[in-house]
Amino acid sequence: MTKTRLNFVTVGESRGEGDAVPVVFLHGFGGDVTGWLNLQVGLSAGYRSLAFDLPGHGGSLEYPKTCNAAVAAMAVLEDLDALGIERVHLVGHSMGGATASIMALRRPEKVASLCLFGPGGFGDEVNQPLLRDYASATDEESLYRVFQQFFGPEYRLPRAMARHAALQRQNPLVRESLMKTAEAIFHGDQQKILPLTELGASPFPIRVIWGRQDQIVPVRQVMGLPAMMAVHVFPKAGHMVHLEASRDALSLIRQTIRSAR
Repeated sequence: MTKTRLNFVTVGESRGEGDAVPVVFLHGFGGDVTGWLNLQVGLSAGYRSLAFDLPGHGGSLEYPKTCNAAVAAMAVLEDLDALGIERVHLVGHSMGGATASIMALRRPEKVASLCLFGPGGFGDEVNQPLLRDYASATDEESLYRVFQQFFGPEYRLPRAMARHAALQRQNPLVRESLMKTAEAIFHGDQQKILPLTELGASPFPIRVIWGRQDQIVPVRQVMGLPAMMAVHVFPKAGHMVHLEASRDALSLIRQTIRSAR
C-alpha cells in the first residue's frame, strides 16, 4: 500500500445500516478535521468516515504544493487510492465543497454521492476581503470578530473557536500557508466557476445546502442550478451551516447516502 500524504481522522465502522462505502469529509479554507467531529460521531453507528486535513491545513501543513481546490482534489484522490478505498460518499464545505466537486468530475466512478455545504465554485462572487482578514488575523479578538461574520446573526459563537485558531497561528508556518492558499484560491477579484451543468449530469445524487445569511458566498448562487441537484436553504444560517444546523445537516447527509442505493 502506498503511503498517504494527508492527515486524516477515521471514526466509526460500516455496520447497522450495512453500507460499506465510507463517508469522506472535506473542510473549507482555514479549517481542519476538528470541524467535522460531531457529524462523524453522529454517523458512527452505521458508517465509517474519514475527515481529511487538506494540503497546507492542520496536520497536512507540510504538503509540498500550495492548496487550492484542484490541488486538494488530487491529493485526496491519491490518498484514497493509497488506502485502497474504491468509492466514497463525499461531504464538503466551502473550498472543500469545490474540492469534492472536482473529485466527482475527474473520477465519477469513485463517488457514490455528493453533499455540499456552501460550496465554492458555484458562482464567481466571493467575499475576498473577509477571507483575507481571516487569513491574516492572528489574535483571539480579531479572529472572534471575523468568525462572527462566518455565522448567522443568531448563532452563539463559542469564544473557544477563536482561541483555538489563535493558538494554531502562533506557528508562522500556519500563517504563511493561509496567505499562500488565499492567493491560490482567488481568480482576480472573483473565484473560478465549476462546470455545473456537467456536474449536475453526474450519475450519483447531489445535495447542495446553503445558509441564507452567508456572507462568504451568496445564497443566490443556488438559483438556476441543474434540476437534478437537491437544494436546501436554511433561513437563519450563515456560511457555517453544517455547524449552525448540525442536526439537520446530519439528517441531510444520511438522506443523501441512502438515496445512492
